[in-house]
Amino acid sequence: MRNRIVTYIFVTDWLHNCIEQMRRDVFQAIADPTRRQIIGIIARKPMNLNTIAENFDVSRPAISKHIKILTECGLIIVKQEGRERYCEAQLDKLTEVSVWLEQYKKFWNQKLDALEMYLNALQMEEQPEAIAHPKAKDKTKSKLKKNDKRKSK
Repeated sequence: MRNRIVTYIFVTDWLHNCIEQMRRDVFQAIADPTRRQIIGIIARKPMNLNTIAENFDVSRPAISKHIKILTECGLIIVKQEGRERYCEAQLDKLTEVSVWLEQYKKFWNQKLDALEMYLNALQMEEQPEAIAHPKAKDKTKSKLKKNDKRKSK
């Protein structure tokens, strides 16, 4: 019986630590819009917890939980000054997010460059026809205008 209790306590502590490790992930921290707003507010200047809480329509304990998660992630530091606790931004950890985003930025830039080249190639194919048959192009435009006038009536 005693071994089961010890095992239960060990497994419970282990699971708790795993959950805490997941919370400490920077991506988890910025996933919540309230935490992103808190980071934005504190990035401008350090503030005490009450001042931060005044910016939101949630309870002070809810803000304290967000602050705790941001502290665990290393995005803010809470300093005690007298009776007040001040939060200060430590945005160095956000470089991890920036590095992660950079790979996708490169990917999408390559895709958009390829699309641009394809569209330019299509445009070049169409231009020789327009140069070779400028009157045909004018006739097509006049037919389109006539069709537009008929549809509007």
